[in-house]
Amino acid sequence: MKKADMNVYKDRLLLMRARLQGDVTAMSEVALRHSGMEGNDTSSMPIHMAELGSDNFEQEFTLGVVATEEGTLSRIDEALGRIDGAEFGKCLQCGKVIPKTRLNAVPYTPVCIACAELQESE
Repeated sequence: MKKADMNVYKDRLLLMRARLQGDVTAMSEVALRHSGMEGNDTSSMPIHMAELGSDNFEQEFTLGVVATEEGTLSRIDEALGRIDGAEFGKCLQCGKVIPKTRLNAVPYTPVCIACAELQESE
C-alpha cells in the first residue's frame, strides 16, 4: 500500500480513536454516577423497586457498550501499529492484500473478507 494511502487510513483511525475515547469516558462517568460511586447524592436514588431494576439494567447495558468500545479501541491501536510497521492492509491470516472497500468500511480490520468469514463460521 502506498504511503499516502496509509496516511489517509492513519488519520481516519486517529479520528475514530479520539471519538471513541470520548464516548467511553462519558459512558463510564454515567455508569459510575448511577452506581453511586461518585459522591453520596441520594436525590437520584430510585424510590420504587421497578426504578431500581431499570437503573441496574441501564448501568449493565452501558458497561457492556463500554467494554465493546474498548475492544474496538484496542483493534484501532493494533491497526495504527501495523501502519507504523508498514504491515497495514495485509491480512494477518493469509497475507493477501485487504481490499480498500473493506478497509474503508472497517479500517481497523486485521483480516480480509474471506478469512473473516472463515473465522465466523468456526
